[in-house]
Amino acid sequence: MARKAVICWSGGKDCAWALHEVRRLGSFEVVAAVTSLAAPAGNVAMHGVSRALIEAQLASAGLKPIFANLSWPCPNPAYEAAMGTAFDEAKSLGASVCIFGDLFLRDIRSYREAQLAPLGLEASFPLWGVDTAKLARTMIGAGLEAHIACIDLKALEPEFAGRRYDLQFLRDLPAGVDPCGENGEFHSFVWDGPMLAKPIDVMPGTLSMEEGFARVELKPGDRSDRC
Repeated sequence: MARKAVICWSGGKDCAWALHEVRRLGSFEVVAAVTSLAAPAGNVAMHGVSRALIEAQLASAGLKPIFANLSWPCPNPAYEAAMGTAFDEAKSLGASVCIFGDLFLRDIRSYREAQLAPLGLEASFPLWGVDTAKLARTMIGAGLEAHIACIDLKALEPEFAGRRYDLQFLRDLPAGVDPCGENGEFHSFVWDGPMLAKPIDVMPGTLSMEEGFARVELKPGDRSDRC
């Protein structure tokens, strides 16, 4: 019988694909998803995606949502306390493993492992070390659909925000930008794919720029209106 697991969830393509891989391989029974939300808006930290869209996405993925509510800015002790509370809830559901969609940043992996060890949770990285150019095309080829929710203006021009994550997007990326955005160049929101029972009705709205980032408000909308 597969061990129960929770997945660290931003709504983006890498965590969504990690869920798909774990289910495809039967590695764990994923029972819930932990998402950090930042005050004052209560949106996903960095990505800016609304709680309502995450709830719709997780309902389609068949996962119980667990939210860690963060102050913003959030000093590391406060972040770890909020995440610890969320992971305690995951453990109450029987989870002994936490799944992450990280790809190759060793310092982040080490931090996650160190954070979970005192809580009695094992960290799992099902996509670790996969070539990101190959992974990007695999995800797109398998039917994963996503919009770019946030970009780092040091890496990309504002017009990349709101675009679909597709082969044309990959072709348009400047040299040096990771095709999965693993260095923080961009963040995404998945609205369809093999990990979801049904698509999420969402479309790009207003563009805003603040503190070196461009974000597009993603809001419910007719899928036929998507760019």
